[in-house]
Amino acid sequence: MRNSSKPDAAGLAFGVGSYTLWGVLPLYIHLLKGVPALQVLAHRVLWSLALLLVLILVLRRAKGIITAARGRTLLLLVGSALMIAINWIVYIWAVQNEHVLEASLGYFINPLVNVALGFAFLGERLRRLQGVAIAIAAAGVVVLATSGGGALWISLLLALSFGFYGLLRKVAAIDALGGLTVETLLLAPFSVALLLHAGHTGTTAFGQSNHMDLLLALAGVVTALPLLLFAAAARRLPLATLGLLQYIAPSLQFAEAVLIFGEPMRTAHIVTFALIWTGCALYAFDAVRAARARPALPAE
Repeated sequence: MRNSSKPDAAGLAFGVGSYTLWGVLPLYIHLLKGVPALQVLAHRVLWSLALLLVLILVLRRAKGIITAARGRTLLLLVGSALMIAINWIVYIWAVQNEHVLEASLGYFINPLVNVALGFAFLGERLRRLQGVAIAIAAAGVVVLATSGGGALWISLLLALSFGFYGLLRKVAAIDALGGLTVETLLLAPFSVALLLHAGHTGTTAFGQSNHMDLLLALAGVVTALPLLLFAAAARRLPLATLGLLQYIAPSLQFAEAVLIFGEPMRTAHIVTFALIWTGCALYAFDAVRAARARPALPAE
């Protein structure tokens, strides 16, 4: 038997890969700034679906996915599809409208949301220091809200939607490829209708230039790859570990917002981020301490 005190190596690799790709996602979305956010969302869904269907045909997985995506699992995937659609549209809009700072704040909050959701829904133990970390992060949110933080809704929607997405995907009895395929299938009819409407009204971005068409087509890989990695990691790692890894993405996004996109840092932002980072640091310290204290099981 593998030593259970050791982290799942594949799960860690999948998690680090997914969060790194999400960390640099604003650079890609920024190139699509002239495309309406809903159209970007629709292209992400449809190009992802095309890529996933090819993978399913090559791997001959269609029958297994159809069998798995029934009853309770299908209901959970309806919920996760809704959560990821909300997350995508808010994130796209935030990047296109120069709110990458607020987006990164949302993903800094999300690890602590994961801890709270694990405690509330999965019976995961909430240690005292984790509770302190969540309280400090909540104080940071209050500071931004009471200062007229304006786009705080972006941070909260991103944190909550992705937190519930991870929770639903963790408990859904279907693998990463199958789950993501069903989610995109559920969103595909709405995406097709949206793009048909854009074409009818003459507002479509696709077909206007080869450069933009290529960028939109790349949405399939840009969207599907990190989500597949994340879904695989979510089934191998506890939510608390996923939360620890997620610091990679908002750290990269924060650096891009300040150093590349030149977004201003107001005093309220500085205080809020200081509180959030303090909460995250306490959580990370507690997670490492708990891992070291956990006794190792003898190999069999």
